[in-house]
Amino acid sequence: MITSTANPAIRRIRALRQRKARDETGLCLVEGIRPVAEALQSGAELDQLLVAPGLLRSAFARDLVAAQRAAGTPVLEVSPEVFASLAQKEGPQGLAAVVRQRFSSLAELPRDRQLGPVALVEPADPGNLGTIIRTADAVGAAGVIILGPAADPYDPAALRASMGAAFTLPLVRASWEEFAAWKQASGLPLIGTSDRASHDFQAVVYPQPAVLLMGSERAGLGPAQQALCDLMVAIPMLGHSDSLNLAVATGVMLYELLRQRRAR
Repeated sequence: MITSTANPAIRRIRALRQRKARDETGLCLVEGIRPVAEALQSGAELDQLLVAPGLLRSAFARDLVAAQRAAGTPVLEVSPEVFASLAQKEGPQGLAAVVRQRFSSLAELPRDRQLGPVALVEPADPGNLGTIIRTADAVGAAGVIILGPAADPYDPAALRASMGAAFTLPLVRASWEEFAAWKQASGLPLIGTSDRASHDFQAVVYPQPAVLLMGSERAGLGPAQQALCDLMVAIPMLGHSDSLNLAVATGVMLYELLRQRRAR
Protein backbone atom coordinates (compact mmCIF):
# COMPACT_ATOMS: atom_id res chain seq x y z
CA MET A 1 0.00 0.00 0.00
CA ILE A 2 1.53 3.30 -1.12
CA THR A 3 0.76 6.05 1.39
CA SER A 4 3.14 8.81 0.25
CA THR A 5 2.23 11.28 -2.49
CA ALA A 6 5.98 11.71 -3.08
CA ASN A 7 6.43 8.06 -4.06
CA PRO A 8 8.35 7.93 -7.40
CA ALA A 9 5.73 5.71 -9.06
CA ILE A 10 2.97 8.12 -8.01
CA ARG A 11 4.95 11.10 -9.25
CA ARG A 12 5.35 9.42 -12.66
CA ILE A 13 1.62 8.76 -12.86
CA ARG A 14 0.78 12.29 -11.72
CA ALA A 15 3.01 13.66 -14.48
CA LEU A 16 0.62 12.15 -17.04
CA ARG A 17 -1.66 15.09 -16.39
CA GLN A 18 0.83 17.04 -18.53
CA ARG A 19 1.06 16.58 -22.29
CA LYS A 20 4.85 16.52 -22.25
CA ALA A 21 4.84 13.36 -20.13
CA ARG A 22 2.08 11.77 -22.22
CA ASP A 23 3.98 12.46 -25.44
CA GLU A 24 7.25 11.16 -24.02
CA THR A 25 5.80 7.94 -22.61
CA GLY A 26 2.91 7.21 -24.97
CA LEU A 27 0.75 6.67 -21.89
CA CYS A 28 -2.32 8.38 -20.45
CA LEU A 29 -4.28 8.25 -17.20
CA VAL A 30 -7.91 7.09 -17.27
CA GLU A 31 -9.86 7.80 -14.09
CA GLY A 32 -13.18 6.35 -12.92
CA ILE A 33 -14.91 2.98 -12.96
CA ARG A 34 -16.86 3.42 -16.18
CA PRO A 35 -13.99 4.95 -18.21
CA VAL A 36 -11.60 2.21 -17.10
CA ALA A 37 -14.16 -0.49 -17.93
CA GLU A 38 -14.77 1.06 -21.37
CA ALA A 39 -11.04 1.18 -22.07
CA LEU A 40 -10.77 -2.51 -21.17
CA GLN A 41 -13.79 -3.47 -23.26
CA SER A 42 -12.29 -1.70 -26.28
CA GLY A 43 -9.10 -3.72 -26.01
CA ALA A 44 -6.92 -0.85 -24.79
CA GLU A 45 -3.48 -1.90 -23.56
CA LEU A 46 -3.23 -1.38 -19.79
CA ASP A 47 0.15 -0.55 -18.32
CA GLN A 48 -1.14 -0.79 -14.75
CA LEU A 49 -4.19 -0.34 -12.56
CA LEU A 50 -4.28 2.10 -9.67
CA VAL A 51 -6.62 1.11 -6.84
CA ALA A 52 -7.58 2.75 -3.56
CA PRO A 53 -9.32 -0.05 -1.63
CA GLY A 54 -10.62 2.45 0.90
CA LEU A 55 -12.58 4.25 -1.84
CA LEU A 56 -13.56 1.30 -4.02
CA ARG A 57 -17.14 0.50 -3.02
CA SER A 58 -18.38 -0.94 -6.32
CA ALA A 59 -18.62 -4.75 -6.50
CA PHE A 60 -18.31 -4.47 -10.29
CA ALA A 61 -15.05 -2.54 -9.92
CA ARG A 62 -13.67 -5.01 -7.38
CA ASP A 63 -14.44 -7.88 -9.77
CA LEU A 64 -12.74 -5.94 -12.58
CA VAL A 65 -9.60 -5.49 -10.47
CA ALA A 66 -9.58 -9.17 -9.52
CA ALA A 67 -9.89 -10.21 -13.15
CA GLN A 68 -7.02 -7.95 -14.15
CA ARG A 69 -4.84 -9.28 -11.33
CA ALA A 70 -5.53 -12.81 -12.56
CA ALA A 71 -4.61 -11.72 -16.10
CA GLY A 72 -1.25 -10.43 -14.86
CA THR A 73 -1.90 -6.69 -15.04
CA PRO A 74 0.23 -4.84 -12.45
CA VAL A 75 -2.01 -3.38 -9.73
CA LEU A 76 -0.81 -0.52 -7.55
CA GLU A 77 -2.68 -0.15 -4.25
CA VAL A 78 -2.70 3.34 -2.73
CA SER A 79 -4.27 5.14 0.19
CA PRO A 80 -7.33 7.36 -0.37
CA GLU A 81 -5.11 10.42 0.18
CA VAL A 82 -2.66 9.34 -2.51
CA PHE A 83 -5.48 8.57 -4.94
CA ALA A 84 -7.05 11.95 -4.27
CA SER A 85 -3.73 13.60 -5.15
CA LEU A 86 -3.98 12.06 -8.62
CA ALA A 87 -7.71 12.43 -9.21
CA GLN A 88 -9.16 15.28 -11.22
CA LYS A 89 -12.79 14.42 -10.52
CA GLU A 90 -14.68 15.30 -7.37
CA GLY A 91 -15.61 12.29 -5.28
CA PRO A 92 -12.94 9.91 -6.68
CA GLN A 93 -14.14 6.31 -7.06
CA GLY A 94 -10.84 4.65 -6.24
CA LEU A 95 -10.03 3.19 -9.65
CA ALA A 96 -7.77 4.48 -12.40
CA ALA A 97 -5.62 2.97 -15.13
CA VAL A 98 -2.46 3.89 -16.92
CA VAL A 99 -3.24 3.08 -20.56
CA ARG A 100 -1.10 3.04 -23.68
CA GLN A 101 -2.20 5.53 -26.32
CA ARG A 102 -3.27 4.18 -29.68
CA PHE A 103 -3.01 6.02 -33.00
CA SER A 104 -3.69 4.77 -36.52
CA SER A 105 -2.25 5.94 -39.83
CA LEU A 106 -4.30 7.46 -42.64
CA ALA A 107 -3.85 4.26 -44.64
CA GLU A 108 -5.28 2.21 -41.79
CA LEU A 109 -8.62 4.04 -41.63
CA PRO A 110 -11.44 1.57 -42.31
CA ARG A 111 -13.42 1.87 -45.53
CA ASP A 112 -16.40 -0.22 -44.38
CA ARG A 113 -18.01 2.20 -41.91
CA GLN A 114 -21.38 3.88 -42.49
CA LEU A 115 -19.68 7.26 -42.75
CA GLY A 116 -16.21 8.38 -43.72
CA PRO A 117 -13.82 10.00 -41.23
CA VAL A 118 -13.94 13.47 -39.73
CA ALA A 119 -10.86 15.66 -40.21
CA LEU A 120 -10.25 18.54 -37.80
CA VAL A 121 -7.88 21.41 -38.58
CA GLU A 122 -5.93 22.34 -35.43
CA PRO A 123 -8.70 21.88 -32.84
CA ALA A 124 -7.51 23.68 -29.72
CA ASP A 125 -10.02 22.75 -27.04
CA PRO A 126 -9.66 19.21 -25.58
CA GLY A 127 -13.30 19.18 -24.48
CA ASN A 128 -14.44 19.93 -28.03
CA LEU A 129 -12.11 17.28 -29.39
CA GLY A 130 -13.39 14.63 -26.97
CA THR A 131 -17.01 15.52 -27.74
CA ILE A 132 -16.36 15.21 -31.48
CA ILE A 133 -14.71 11.82 -30.99
CA ARG A 134 -17.76 10.65 -29.02
CA THR A 135 -20.16 11.97 -31.69
CA ALA A 136 -18.13 10.47 -34.54
CA ASP A 137 -18.28 7.11 -32.80
CA ALA A 138 -22.05 7.49 -32.27
CA VAL A 139 -22.76 7.95 -35.99
CA GLY A 140 -20.42 5.17 -37.09
CA ALA A 141 -17.74 7.39 -38.65
CA ALA A 142 -14.52 5.77 -39.85
CA GLY A 143 -12.35 7.77 -37.47
CA VAL A 144 -11.13 11.21 -36.46
CA ILE A 145 -8.14 12.81 -38.20
CA ILE A 146 -6.40 15.51 -36.17
CA LEU A 147 -4.45 17.89 -38.39
CA GLY A 148 -1.52 20.06 -37.40
CA PRO A 149 -0.80 21.45 -33.92
CA ALA A 150 -3.85 20.48 -31.91
CA ALA A 151 -5.30 19.46 -28.57
CA ASP A 152 -4.39 16.01 -27.31
CA PRO A 153 -7.18 13.39 -27.58
CA TYR A 154 -5.67 11.73 -24.49
CA ASP A 155 -5.84 14.90 -22.40
CA PRO A 156 -7.93 14.15 -19.27
CA ALA A 157 -10.61 16.63 -20.41
CA ALA A 158 -10.77 15.04 -23.86
CA LEU A 159 -10.99 11.54 -22.40
CA ARG A 160 -13.84 12.58 -20.11
CA ALA A 161 -15.72 14.16 -23.01
CA SER A 162 -15.14 11.19 -25.32
CA MET A 163 -16.73 8.77 -22.79
CA GLY A 164 -14.48 5.91 -23.88
CA ALA A 165 -14.79 6.53 -27.63
CA ALA A 166 -11.10 7.52 -27.79
CA PHE A 167 -10.34 3.82 -27.27
CA THR A 168 -12.86 2.47 -29.79
CA LEU A 169 -12.57 4.89 -32.73
CA PRO A 170 -9.47 5.10 -34.96
CA LEU A 171 -7.56 8.31 -34.22
CA VAL A 172 -5.01 9.72 -36.66
CA ARG A 173 -2.53 12.56 -36.31
CA ALA A 174 -1.22 14.02 -39.56
CA SER A 175 0.10 17.19 -41.17
CA TRP A 176 -2.02 19.09 -43.67
CA GLU A 177 0.35 18.03 -46.44
CA GLU A 178 0.01 14.35 -45.52
CA PHE A 179 -3.74 14.69 -45.38
CA ALA A 180 -3.97 16.43 -48.75
CA ALA A 181 -1.88 13.73 -50.41
CA TRP A 182 -3.99 10.98 -48.79
CA LYS A 183 -7.21 12.68 -49.90
CA GLN A 184 -6.08 12.77 -53.51
CA ALA A 185 -4.87 9.16 -53.41
CA SER A 186 -7.98 7.82 -51.67
CA GLY A 187 -10.41 9.44 -54.07
CA LEU A 188 -12.79 10.24 -51.21
CA PRO A 189 -14.75 13.48 -51.68
CA LEU A 190 -14.06 16.21 -49.13
CA ILE A 191 -16.87 18.28 -47.61
CA GLY A 192 -16.14 21.54 -45.82
CA THR A 193 -18.16 24.22 -44.07
CA SER A 194 -18.11 28.00 -44.24
CA ASP A 195 -20.62 30.71 -43.40
CA ARG A 196 -19.98 32.10 -46.89
CA ALA A 197 -20.73 28.88 -48.76
CA SER A 198 -23.58 29.14 -51.26
CA HIS A 199 -25.19 25.78 -50.41
CA ASP A 200 -27.29 25.17 -47.30
CA PHE A 201 -26.06 22.03 -45.54
CA GLN A 202 -29.49 20.38 -45.87
CA ALA A 203 -30.08 21.41 -49.47
CA VAL A 204 -27.49 19.17 -51.14
CA VAL A 205 -27.15 15.43 -51.65
CA TYR A 206 -23.78 14.39 -50.25
CA PRO A 207 -21.55 11.90 -52.01
CA GLN A 208 -20.83 9.08 -49.59
CA PRO A 209 -18.64 7.89 -48.12
CA ALA A 210 -16.95 11.26 -47.80
CA VAL A 211 -14.54 13.03 -45.48
CA LEU A 212 -15.95 15.87 -43.38
CA LEU A 213 -13.39 18.66 -42.89
CA MET A 214 -13.97 21.11 -40.04
CA GLY A 215 -11.88 24.19 -39.33
CA SER A 216 -10.41 25.38 -36.07
CA GLU A 217 -12.48 27.11 -33.39
CA ARG A 218 -10.69 30.39 -34.05
CA ALA A 219 -10.25 30.61 -37.81
CA GLY A 220 -12.44 28.01 -39.53
CA LEU A 221 -11.18 26.72 -42.86
CA GLY A 222 -8.59 28.81 -44.66
CA PRO A 223 -8.50 29.45 -48.44
CA ALA A 224 -6.13 26.53 -49.19
CA GLN A 225 -8.26 24.15 -47.12
CA GLN A 226 -11.46 25.27 -48.79
CA ALA A 227 -9.80 24.88 -52.19
CA LEU A 228 -9.14 21.19 -51.49
CA CYS A 229 -12.82 20.58 -50.72
CA ASP A 230 -15.10 19.12 -53.37
CA LEU A 231 -18.15 20.70 -51.73
CA MET A 232 -18.62 23.62 -49.33
CA VAL A 233 -21.82 24.07 -47.34
CA ALA A 234 -23.15 26.54 -44.78
CA ILE A 235 -25.05 25.94 -41.54
CA PRO A 236 -27.61 28.75 -41.26
CA MET A 237 -27.32 31.20 -38.36
CA LEU A 238 -30.65 32.97 -37.75
CA GLY A 239 -30.00 34.65 -34.40
CA HIS A 240 -27.41 37.15 -33.20
CA SER A 241 -24.56 34.62 -32.95
CA ASP A 242 -22.35 34.38 -36.01
CA SER A 243 -20.87 30.93 -35.37
CA LEU A 244 -21.45 27.60 -33.65
CA ASN A 245 -19.24 25.77 -31.19
CA LEU A 246 -16.96 23.42 -33.18
CA ALA A 247 -18.30 20.28 -31.52
CA VAL A 248 -21.90 21.35 -32.11
CA ALA A 249 -21.27 22.25 -35.76
CA THR A 250 -19.49 18.94 -36.34
CA GLY A 251 -22.37 17.06 -34.71
CA VAL A 252 -24.92 18.85 -36.90
CA MET A 253 -22.99 17.90 -40.04
CA LEU A 254 -22.39 14.30 -38.99
CA TYR A 255 -26.04 13.66 -38.28
CA GLU A 256 -27.08 15.18 -41.60
CA LEU A 257 -24.63 12.86 -43.34
CA LEU A 258 -26.03 9.93 -41.37
CA ARG A 259 -29.63 10.93 -42.11
CA GLN A 260 -28.94 10.96 -45.83
CA ARG A 261 -27.01 7.70 -45.68
CA ARG A 262 -29.89 5.94 -43.90
CA ALA A 263 -32.46 7.37 -46.32
CA ARG A 264 -30.82 5.71 -49.30
